[in-house]
Amino acid sequence: MTTGALDGIRVLELGTLISGPFAGRLLGDMGAEVLKIELPSAPDPLRTWGQAELDGHHFFWTVHARNKKAVTLDLRKEAGRALFLELVDRSDVIVENFRPGTLEKWNLGYDVLRERNKGIILVRVSGYGQTGPDAGKAGYASVAEAASGLRHMNGFPGGPPPRLALSLGDSLAGMFAAQGALAALYRRSVTGVGQVVDTALTESCLAIQESTIPDYDVGGVVRGPSGTRLEGIAPSNIYQSANGSWVVIAANQDTVFRRLCEAMGRPELATDDRFVNHVARGRNQDELDKIIGDWAAERQPAEIIDTLSQAGVISGPINTVAEVVADPQLQARGMIADHWDERIERNVKGPGVVPVLTESPGSVRNAGSARPGQHNDEVFGGLLGLSADQITALQEEGVL
Repeated sequence: MTTGALDGIRVLELGTLISGPFAGRLLGDMGAEVLKIELPSAPDPLRTWGQAELDGHHFFWTVHARNKKAVTLDLRKEAGRALFLELVDRSDVIVENFRPGTLEKWNLGYDVLRERNKGIILVRVSGYGQTGPDAGKAGYASVAEAASGLRHMNGFPGGPPPRLALSLGDSLAGMFAAQGALAALYRRSVTGVGQVVDTALTESCLAIQESTIPDYDVGGVVRGPSGTRLEGIAPSNIYQSANGSWVVIAANQDTVFRRLCEAMGRPELATDDRFVNHVARGRNQDELDKIIGDWAAERQPAEIIDTLSQAGVISGPINTVAEVVADPQLQARGMIADHWDERIERNVKGPGVVPVLTESPGSVRNAGSARPGQHNDEVFGGLLGLSADQITALQEEGVL
């Protein structure tokens, strides 16, 4: 049975924590066979990440290690390097997120890999990219978000720039890395030759920043934080309801704004010179937000959302994770997926597979390995043909 669009593609995942493993997870979700390679003496620290704990286990691993086979291999040792190159012979993609130069230090640079397999695609994720004056610097998501200008735009005017309570820069880089892998796989189908996919955390954060660069280049605009709204985009904000909870209302498009005015019983606002079009509303944003805020404050959140939804106005609640998990739309789409986690012998819920493909959908087939090297026999014995005695000897030498 096929397991997704990438069924038949083998990925070797090196590296640890978030950005590289997220790229590997995305490829695995789409059906690729992903071999998660960990150092025998130093498993991926992600195994111990996550804020919930049960029986000593944490569950960030459950999400990012799903759909992967776990093997151990020390690439710093000659025997480990030789086994890795045998895996390269039989693989399509390598994903790594080491500091630039690490693979070259182990004599496993792209020139060596390509000599073994001209079709191999090397996906490299790093803080600043493989070239340039900062290439050799270590990088974390927090610094990448800051250095790229993304963090500067977060928060409220005059306040410190906070971070989102997630490693956003890592996840963005993982997504761009997976996208690059798919593009390289397509190009290889045309040329027969692989290539390097060079993804930087900083550049991934920069790539989503809309018109900030041309706005600065053409008009000298240095966009800053705008709190709960976007400057010049109105109405698009959060508004407090009668019970104190907040509701998002987004009606900045002219046609949608007219529908909002009708729903609020204020149709005259749509032809008011202050709000008649996108530019006018942006200039009178504070006044418009107050009008909508006064209307929302007299109504319960469900009434606001139902009224506006029926009128074709975009609105919604600000959900906690508990409300997200219970959301019938997400459930209907398979976006709250069960992961069978053998460490605790029960299903653990996690995010579903995005995007949804109609003909070759991805899936959550397992929740990752319970222990490092769990699939050593399958991979080194079944795939590479090593005997049980050879595997045991390599384990005793610390290679596996």
